Amino acid sequence: GTSSEQASELSEEPHEVMAEAIELMVDEWDSTAALVQLCETFDLSTFERDILVLCAGMEIDATIGPLCALAQSDPQKNFPTMSLALSLFPHTHWSALTSRSPLRRWRLIELNKGLGLMQRPMQLNERILHYLAGIQQLDELLQDLVKPVRGNGSLVPSHYEQALELANTWAKASDRPTLPILQLTGSNPTSQTDIAWYACQALDLKLYRLAGKDVPATVKELGQFLQLWEREAILSRSALMLDCTETKLEQHREAIDRLLEQIQSPLMINSRDRLHCPTRSIVNVEIGKPSHQEQQTQWETHLDDFGPEMAPVIPALVTQFNLSRPEIDAVCDHVLSQVDEEISPPELKQQLWQGCRTQSRPQMENLAQRITVKATWDDLVLPEAQFQTLKTVAAQVRQRVKVYEQWGFSNKNMRGLGISALFAGPSGTGKTTAAEILAQSLNLDLYRIDLSAVVSKYIGETEKNLRRVFDAAEGGGAVLLFDEADALFGKRSDVKDSHDRHANIEVSYLLQRMEAYQGLAILTTNMKGALDSAFMRRIRFVVQFTFPDVSQRLEIWRRIFPKETPTQDLSMERLARLQVAGGSIRNIALNAAFLAADDEEPVQMKHLLIAARSEYAKLEKSLTDQEIKGWV
Repeated sequence: GTSSEQASELSEEPHEVMAEAIELMVDEWDSTAALVQLCETFDLSTFERDILVLCAGMEIDATIGPLCALAQSDPQKNFPTMSLALSLFPHTHWSALTSRSPLRRWRLIELNKGLGLMQRPMQLNERILHYLAGIQQLDELLQDLVKPVRGNGSLVPSHYEQALELANTWAKASDRPTLPILQLTGSNPTSQTDIAWYACQALDLKLYRLAGKDVPATVKELGQFLQLWEREAILSRSALMLDCTETKLEQHREAIDRLLEQIQSPLMINSRDRLHCPTRSIVNVEIGKPSHQEQQTQWETHLDDFGPEMAPVIPALVTQFNLSRPEIDAVCDHVLSQVDEEISPPELKQQLWQGCRTQSRPQMENLAQRITVKATWDDLVLPEAQFQTLKTVAAQVRQRVKVYEQWGFSNKNMRGLGISALFAGPSGTGKTTAAEILAQSLNLDLYRIDLSAVVSKYIGETEKNLRRVFDAAEGGGAVLLFDEADALFGKRSDVKDSHDRHANIEVSYLLQRMEAYQGLAILTTNMKGALDSAFMRRIRFVVQFTFPDVSQRLEIWRRIFPKETPTQDLSMERLARLQVAGGSIRNIALNAAFLAADDEEPVQMKHLLIAARSEYAKLEKSLTDQEIKGWV
């Protein structure tokens, strides 16, 4: 009897020692905010708290491992198990072991591989260990997916009001089981992010960003992500911003929809277009650029040191370039750091203007082809009426500030303030050159819109593509050139099927954006008659580019060769007999120059004859004896 009592005492001793050690840890940590907060946040029972402390002790106290082995009478079991926990602590309950218990649902502890549920090693999750130690660090599995968002300076008043509106929406819904999803839409991702960050700051929330393309694609992966993220959102009082601004939604929509349906923690969406989720409440807020007055105030803040004489510089910048606050800051930081306070207003305006053009380019580069413009008014040969129309177009773009803002036309009606022009005529008659000249004279970028990239067979995608083009162009007031526009802007057909209806919607949307676009949009077509009459009513200028007559061809030939090009015995009158437009004249002159250079001779009529024959063959025409009589 005595030996059995001694054996019992020996087996109980490790349990008692361990229970005392854990009790001491609980007493010591119970005064720390981290453990108390953890227990309150996840509603842990006394038994679940003791299991948590046991696993934490294993990580920070070297004596716990050997005690575990002694208590379990197995030197190999130098780790906590569920079986050990049940034998150690009072107030035990079996529900603490289930997968839905707080310990396992929120992955506060991990059950490693082993034989049977009761004997599997228990380990404190690393994120929870850091939390108890007072360190806020993302779970390792989240670090590659979510990134912290930081605000970028202060907000303009209108954006500050929108941030407070978003914060109030969540504050008023705080007693609901789940908050509504807040969706920030528009073409200004930087401002959207800043507004989202400020809204979270107002609610004492951290904000993290998850790119739409990185949403886990499978149900299992998404479940694991949400388990970890929602734990993180609780531990660090955080909200998630799903950033879809650069996401191809057609590729990732299924995964994004699952995320919207399942996520329980605070969520914002940052996107160009609205996302819909039938099972969740989504509050949409359209985020625009700062108002003209807000942009003016921001420019004035930066230019204040340069004196009141800089005041006239600002209205032209504000009207031509519709920039966000960070974009204005970036332009000023770059330009003003390189100039001194003695710079004249015209020189500073020119440098700021160029800075605005450069700042706006990245938004357009992936959507359209920027054309380097070098042509001047001297390079264009047109009848006087057409030439004067082009001059009028340029004058209207230049004087937009005075007429719209100072003379009050924009107060009457914001629609139709855009300046649109249609250039119609055969190929090679100077339509694209005229567009280049307008952009060059206005000191603006010219972008050719690739219609094959814009038009999509998928319903709704063409409108989205057009919206991206116009939205991006609004920022820099770029000149848009829709080449061969009849391919997209053809006559709206009678509705016979869904495809006809869809085509009409595309044209209607384009008409609407043309009216709203506050820049210069140029459409070129070889067939003026192919354009919709409703479309024609909304175009402010129509310039007909006709096939050049002899006198115009003579003038083109006189201007075609640069002054540096060596020529010998050229007869411009004979060259003007060629029945070709300006584009072909340029090709002939250029090809002749290459032939002459290869012969190490000046450009002569013999070189032009060879080049003319080549150009005519390309055009599938034949040179007549009348055209080339007396050339060589």
